Amino acid sequence: MPSTPSMSPADAPRRANRSPVLRGLARGGYVASGVLHLLLGWLAVRLALGSSGGSADQQGALKELAAAPGGALLLWLTAAGFAALALWQLTEALVGVPGADTAKQVGSRVKAGAKAVLYGVLAGTAVGVATGASGGGSSEEGVTADLLAAPAGRWLVAAVGAVVVGVGVFHVVKGWRRTFLDDLRGTGGGAVGQAVVRLGQVGYAAKGVALAVVGGLFVAAAVTADPQKAGGLDDALRTIRDQPFGTALLIVTGVGIAAYGVYSFARARYARM
Repeated sequence: MPSTPSMSPADAPRRANRSPVLRGLARGGYVASGVLHLLLGWLAVRLALGSSGGSADQQGALKELAAAPGGALLLWLTAAGFAALALWQLTEALVGVPGADTAKQVGSRVKAGAKAVLYGVLAGTAVGVATGASGGGSSEEGVTADLLAAPAGRWLVAAVGAVVVGVGVFHVVKGWRRTFLDDLRGTGGGAVGQAVVRLGQVGYAAKGVALAVVGGLFVAAAVTADPQKAGGLDDALRTIRDQPFGTALLIVTGVGIAAYGVYSFARARYARM
């Protein structure tokens, strides 16, 4: 009898990576991201106009979704989409990113792994809101307090802040230079439409600014050794609002985040997979 070929450890993630079902579900994750960013944009604009209800962050956006008609079902669909996208990114981290140069594979795999963690956290947050298990309080402040209590804690918090600032700057540059088109099937405005290009440019820039402010808050917490100064997206948006011309700046940021949401719908169709 012919022997059955042995399966290497990479076979399972490679087969999952090539699965049309997983690819379709992962595209649904980009739709979920679009919905989330549209709600985040709305919350930012509402915050700029003086609303004090709810938090303008991912959890607040998911709670807004839960309050919509059919919200429970929408939350579970959102969680499933993010979970599928996390699994998809995990397979790319394990077996490699198609289209990436050999010299860039290590960096591409690290990015895919980081995205897998991010989407996994979003899936967990959606499940927490759907089941009523989401807690209150600022997790950023708690994590920062723990880090500050560790040896070289202030340097660790500063490093976290610097990384987040770097990610924010990366988003702004990615929008400005339109390198996000590399993530889509075909490159150039003609391949996906100029509207998608403009939405991506505005969306990446706005998201990058918000992330840079989040990172700045962590750096401020490190400099002052005060975990209360650290914060997430809600704190970052409130910081923007409190600047000179902050209302206008926050409205522009909110519209930009919403633009990223619309871009995510296009990405669900055109993403390279």
